[in-house]
Amino acid sequence: MDFWNKITFANPELFYFLMVLIPMIVYYYFKQSSLRPSIRFSNIEIFEQMPRSYKYYLRHLLFVLRIFAVSLLIFALARPQSFDNWKKETTEGIDIVLALDISSSMLAEDLRPNRLEAAKNVAINFISDRELDRMGLVVFSGESFTQCPLTNDHAILINLLKNVESGIIEDGTAIGMGLANAVNRLKDSEALSKVVILLTDGENNRGDVAPLSAADIARTFGIRVYTIGVGTIGTAPYPFQTPFGIQYQQVEVKIDEKTLKEISQITDGKYFRATSTKSLTEIYQEIDKLEKSKIDVKEFSNIKEEFFIFAFIGFFILILEIVLRNTILRSIP
Repeated sequence: MDFWNKITFANPELFYFLMVLIPMIVYYYFKQSSLRPSIRFSNIEIFEQMPRSYKYYLRHLLFVLRIFAVSLLIFALARPQSFDNWKKETTEGIDIVLALDISSSMLAEDLRPNRLEAAKNVAINFISDRELDRMGLVVFSGESFTQCPLTNDHAILINLLKNVESGIIEDGTAIGMGLANAVNRLKDSEALSKVVILLTDGENNRGDVAPLSAADIARTFGIRVYTIGVGTIGTAPYPFQTPFGIQYQQVEVKIDEKTLKEISQITDGKYFRATSTKSLTEIYQEIDKLEKSKIDVKEFSNIKEEFFIFAFIGFFILILEIVLRNTILRSIP
């Protein structure tokens, strides 16, 4: 009984072929009913007193064997499979795109070693902890491009994230373009939860797409946006290249918190302010807890094809029926 509890079929639709047994049985029944004796006698009482041969009792055996053979061959075609372990567990299934500001202001060193490197390091830990989610990476400054599309291969994503540097594209802060690009990567996703984590340290000053317009588009596609403003309150040390080497100056921190909060409100997300590497780490940990969409997943292992035994028995019975029909159970034409 335990064996049948572990059996499933790869082609269950082929069981419809079992319906062919119905016309076979009907045909056999009417054929038997229409049989007439070839030799007629005026009185058959003498035959009724004669002992009956074993062939009389086995007269329907050939048909029964054929029914069994056809049934078993259909079972074999349906490809029965057994498995050793079957479990039902709950996992997360979310598509997440990181939209990372790589403008020159991200080189400020109020977060160590600087804002960009701190953001990359914390994001890498976040990616590593979410093994079951598809994730992607969009970067932006004066323009925006996709560094990595949605993927389950987190090793590739992490390597691409490590290679991100400020200055690889035109400088500026195009928040709207970065968000729009991230939304474009998620709009066709069929995941239960679609999320953008947008991190910036400035104000939108470039790009053709307004941040709030991009937020409206995100809401249309059911995408939730978590916005993170990075930078201390007041001023931050920024490295300037001079003829005498790198010199540090205190630069005013300007983050458009009002716009970032509106983006998160429009998309049913949340706004965070990261003033240190520690607070940025805590923000990602909170997002990790917030985004826990549950999906029931059935898993089984060690799949084994079981059709051979059904096919073997079916062919054996079919051959047995043919042999019996032409030997000891041969009928008189």
